[in-house]
Amino acid sequence: MTIRKLWVGLATAAALGLSACATTDAAAPPAQAETAPVLRTQYGPEVGSREGESDTVNVFRGIRYAASTEGRRFQRAADPQPWSQPLAATEFGSECPQRPSPDVPVFASWANTVGTSEDCLFLNVWTRGLGDGKKRPIMVWLHGGGYVTGSGSSNGYDGSRLAERGDVVVVTLNHRLNALGYSYLGGLTDDPKYADSGNLGSLDIVRALEWVRDHAQAIGGDAGNVTIFGESGGAAKVSTLMAMEDARGLFQRAIAQSGSMSLTGFTPRVGTPLAKDLMTTAGVSRIEELAAMPIDDLIAAMMKSRSRGAYYRPVVDGRSLTRQPYSPDANPVSADIPLLVGTNNNEMRLQGGLGNPGNFALTWEQLPVKLKAFTGDADVDEVIAGMRAAHPDYDPSDVFFQVATFRNYRGTALLQAERKSQQSAPVYMYRLDWKTSVEGGRLETPHALDIAFVFDNVARSTSYTGPETDETQRMAALMADAWIAFARTGDPNTPALPQWPTYDLQNRATMLFDLDPKVVNDPDGEERELLQRLLPEGRGL
Repeated sequence: MTIRKLWVGLATAAALGLSACATTDAAAPPAQAETAPVLRTQYGPEVGSREGESDTVNVFRGIRYAASTEGRRFQRAADPQPWSQPLAATEFGSECPQRPSPDVPVFASWANTVGTSEDCLFLNVWTRGLGDGKKRPIMVWLHGGGYVTGSGSSNGYDGSRLAERGDVVVVTLNHRLNALGYSYLGGLTDDPKYADSGNLGSLDIVRALEWVRDHAQAIGGDAGNVTIFGESGGAAKVSTLMAMEDARGLFQRAIAQSGSMSLTGFTPRVGTPLAKDLMTTAGVSRIEELAAMPIDDLIAAMMKSRSRGAYYRPVVDGRSLTRQPYSPDANPVSADIPLLVGTNNNEMRLQGGLGNPGNFALTWEQLPVKLKAFTGDADVDEVIAGMRAAHPDYDPSDVFFQVATFRNYRGTALLQAERKSQQSAPVYMYRLDWKTSVEGGRLETPHALDIAFVFDNVARSTSYTGPETDETQRMAALMADAWIAFARTGDPNTPALPQWPTYDLQNRATMLFDLDPKVVNDPDGEERELLQRLLPEGRGL
């Protein structure tokens, strides 16, 4: 996803006169400290706030889980310096430096911005209990934006309602992105401090999960019941973590929403030339020069380089990532981790539609040229003929968006479910079919629409879901409760849903989320068989 405003969501960096980014002793705690919740981390105390409909949710924003990476660019994160005086944890921490992206009106209600900084390793917590002995499921959200943009602090990711609804602990976080988090320098130097540079963003997430494990009791959660979940690039990060030995034992369940694109990572053969090209574009010959150059200059060079600031992903470096996550099969590292995976029905009506409105009114004559970008070496005429046979009611734009959706999202989600189903842990498949009314209804069920429902945040998402109504609240109840159930037990079944079987190659049972949810075996099976036969596995992020 290349649209920053979907993923960016940070407020101002200071609160109540205290720096949310401070690493040393701070000034006196805020005036309401006597009533505000206090979280005592292993590094020092944090003072948060109480939110939710009845002020029953303890909220801590901008908690440092690792030291600033300033001065340590392209190196593993270090422990924070401890502090003794309470810090205000009422404002989000900085987001990772990243390339700018245009505003997108449908994401207006999620927008929430603050400055960027290499001091960006912060997380946020929503919980109804602090050290009360109750072991709540912990749900750790990984933000979207591919591996290049975004933050964990969008209004759409606010965890208050989810924490209150299911009595779960919700955690969101920031980590290093783009060249800062995924430049593979191991092929250009023998210096051990840069050996893990190709996977630093994912290793940052591992660090955050270690913080969650170490503070589970303090935040009222269960270290033995942690779910990682994410959408788009966040789902890709979930898939990558399922292949990382360093992450083993740090989570027990996984949810991948519209982002099963990291079935494979880069190899050093791909990562090394990209890193070398970045250095050439930046006009430096030594990694130390790249590590020391002003951050604005580095981001500018990244955007001019071959990657254009968007071509990054984890690297199978033989260290933190020793083999591909889902190729040629599901990685055995997470064989015992239940997986919930799925997509929205019309994902590409967002990027392929709003990004190029002419695609909403294609003719049959225009369609072959438009589709070629998604069909690659396949016979585009055969793809069109097969889609018209499978969907006689489709117009050219419908065919375009559905093929593009399969190519970018559904195809890899199906492949992930198929390969995961061969392991011991269960896998559940879903598809969101409910259609939004915004943009005159032409978006139907686009990419990222599910976020509003999973977080029970339709009131914070009206620019995308339309006005808050009984319908939108029902969709939130259906999806949020299923996600909570899965986090609690590894099974998403709830009383409001028809019986939801696990996914297998024989039946391909899929929950279709709409006002009247239903389970369908192999929905749009003719389309699936056609496109799985003709199209490659998926082009990823």
